[in-house]
Amino acid sequence: MRAVVFERYGEPAEVREVADPEAAEHGVVVRVEATGLCRSDWHGWQGHDPDITLPHVPGHELAGTVEAVGARVTRWRPGDRVTVPFVCACGGCPACAAGDQQVCERQTQPGFTHWGSFAQYVALDHADVNLVAVPEDLSFATAASLGCRFATAYRAVVQQGRVAAGEWVAVHGCGGVGLSAVMIAAASGARVVAVDVSPQALDLARTFGAAECVDAAAARDTAAAVRDLTGGGAHLSLDALGSPATCAASVDGLRRRGRHVQVGLLPSPTGTTPVPMARAIALELELLGSHGMAAHAYPPMLDLVRAGAVRPDLLVTRTIGLDAAPAALTALGTAPGAGVTVIEPWR
Repeated sequence: MRAVVFERYGEPAEVREVADPEAAEHGVVVRVEATGLCRSDWHGWQGHDPDITLPHVPGHELAGTVEAVGARVTRWRPGDRVTVPFVCACGGCPACAAGDQQVCERQTQPGFTHWGSFAQYVALDHADVNLVAVPEDLSFATAASLGCRFATAYRAVVQQGRVAAGEWVAVHGCGGVGLSAVMIAAASGARVVAVDVSPQALDLARTFGAAECVDAAAARDTAAAVRDLTGGGAHLSLDALGSPATCAASVDGLRRRGRHVQVGLLPSPTGTTPVPMARAIALELELLGSHGMAAHAYPPMLDLVRAGAVRPDLLVTRTIGLDAAPAALTALGTAPGAGVTVIEPWR
């Protein structure tokens, strides 16, 4: 098969012929019809993820058709249209038994723990626990975005963030996850303040329901701007980018007893990130993490998508072939851009 491969962190990846993957007894091989380009892929390419072993094929948000099935798989067969959360759970650990597959103790992640979906085929583990059926009326390009950015945003806003109609929600960083969060929060009846350095990203945020926008490139203090626009601070705030500055701004922009949800990854040399804990104590803030979403939690989200209440298809602003993927991966480091890029490996 053809796949995007890098052999050294931070050095250009290339498209080459590699061996086809094989299905584990509990897993499947999926023919990849579409896979999203995510900032997490860039972090992996930069060497920020300890699970990656070189040489490596990135890619973790995908949709396609089942090509081969392991001997112990009972729910799926070749030809099924599927997607999958980026966290593939084991199904047997205490976290999985509690229904928390997104924090499985023995999780695997395509594109991190093993070769991913910037390829014509990808192997996925524990298929009966992790695969999600893709309805015939949902395109593969739209379904691919559900496994990471959209499902991650849905859980962050609805399940972890506990959004309520009429609340103010601040979204710091309007890339794929952030724009998904804007759309989901607005559909939930919240009033959204979108924060980004990109005018294009803020234009898209307005299109997807943001009531107010803050240009972080021009504002001297984005947290103060959020507090001013919301009459005292957001009830719920998300750092959808992942940087010390956006994390701190998200916390600082909350009102009393507000809720911060950290969605974007926060790599650092020391493994820690400064957080304004004095404000968290004084205002009794909640600081929450959000890490994807389990496959069993997809139905309510899919119902909203199929009803047209949310439109993840509108987030896809560019579709490219596999040969263009290495340059697009590199570009994420300097110009994350707005909207979603989807790779179609068979183009």
